[in-house]
Amino acid sequence: MVDHAKAQAAGAERRLQDLGIALPPPPTPLGAYVEAVRTGKLVFFSGMLPVVDRKPRYIGRVGGALTAEDGRKAAETATLSALAAAREYLGSLDRVAKVVKLGVYIATEGDFRDHPKVADGASEMLLQVFGEDKLSGRIVLGVASLPLGVPIELELVLEIED
Repeated sequence: MVDHAKAQAAGAERRLQDLGIALPPPPTPLGAYVEAVRTGKLVFFSGMLPVVDRKPRYIGRVGGALTAEDGRKAAETATLSALAAAREYLGSLDRVAKVVKLGVYIATEGDFRDHPKVADGASEMLLQVFGEDKLSGRIVLGVASLPLGVPIELELVLEIED
């Protein structure tokens, strides 16, 4: 269990280290786009997938081939990719002032209802790394399909400090 008060005092890079989390290599675009765009103090990250080394770690729909727990793990994997992209773009996660928005898109079977439990894999990872005072609002959507057949795609917007 993470001590959230203690997490507030340490920077994001230190919390990653304390949690024993090693980020994967940052993702590279799978098409004609860039991973991040900055406007003012906001950085918008392209959709982050549960992909490692350009290969999907999870394939299928949640509530079908994948369980809610599989979806949660896929959300964690996509979040690690997002953090790796943020570190690559910003130089350090300690520059993050606030997680402004988290969007979690989940490829599901039509009768699946546990979207929030799956999305918590991403939200809780961000909570552990950035602390409660930097946590965002979020939107969680069930969709029919996602790129490469993955179950999760994340949308992330960060406010940064210069």
